[in-house]
Amino acid sequence: MRLREIRFRMIIVTLILTAMQVARAEETEVRYKTLNDIPYYTAEESQQNEYMQERCKLDLYYPTKIKGFPTVVWFHGGGLKGGSKSIPKELQDQGLAIVAVNYRLFPKAKKPAYLENAAAAVAWTFQHISEYGGNPELIFVAGHSAGGYLTSMLGLDKRWLAAHDIDANRIAGLIPYSGHCITHMTVREEMGIERDQPIIDDMAPLFHARKDAPPILLITGDRELEFPTRYEENAYMHRLLQVVKHPQAQLFELDGFTHGTMARPGHFLLLEEVKRVIKAKKQAD
Repeated sequence: MRLREIRFRMIIVTLILTAMQVARAEETEVRYKTLNDIPYYTAEESQQNEYMQERCKLDLYYPTKIKGFPTVVWFHGGGLKGGSKSIPKELQDQGLAIVAVNYRLFPKAKKPAYLENAAAAVAWTFQHISEYGGNPELIFVAGHSAGGYLTSMLGLDKRWLAAHDIDANRIAGLIPYSGHCITHMTVREEMGIERDQPIIDDMAPLFHARKDAPPILLITGDRELEFPTRYEENAYMHRLLQVVKHPQAQLFELDGFTHGTMARPGHFLLLEEVKRVIKAKKQAD
């Protein structure tokens, strides 16, 4: 056999082996898919309201080759007046699904529309995530600023998810980023109350602090750089949860980070909290 022919055959064999290795890698690689603008209300539920049809949609980012994965429902910030759904980059490629939610905003919508929409999106997740391979018992709720407020309200005030026949205690974990714990400033504005006048009524997460709520990880920016009193509100919530003997309440203050910049490092705390909760659930089983 000629040397040239031997070399040619060796090249062919090498190419075949390389192709096989690539194929194996692709088989084991975790891939992700994004579905955009999924309505979380039925056509019948939203047909009378064009603004609901416009805003009440979610994006679903999920792994296609994993079964039983956890899911994070993510609510954007914007003071209940602005903002739009997005899938945080730091949460991508982490073996979990992200449900990024739009909800109606002030002044086109008034309280409690924001909470009703947020609850409907979480309910959609409980009802449908298993169709994509997710575990409905590993659904976490999180959000930044106004999204953090919605997170706390949904998890602590059980009436919003109860409207969908879902017990809020089924939520695997609550992770509000720099959210109001008193009544939200936009809700107060609707009531004719000045921005700097705090109140705690049934639209305040603090009003609903309870021992049997899901695990909660409160995250804020630096108390000197945050929105005024935002750290203190969360510190009060953390202390109140301790007083009512909630077993899994944590508070993290991210030194050096403002209200706007604290979300990115907060995502890494979220990922660790998801791992911690899943590990605790496995040990309990």
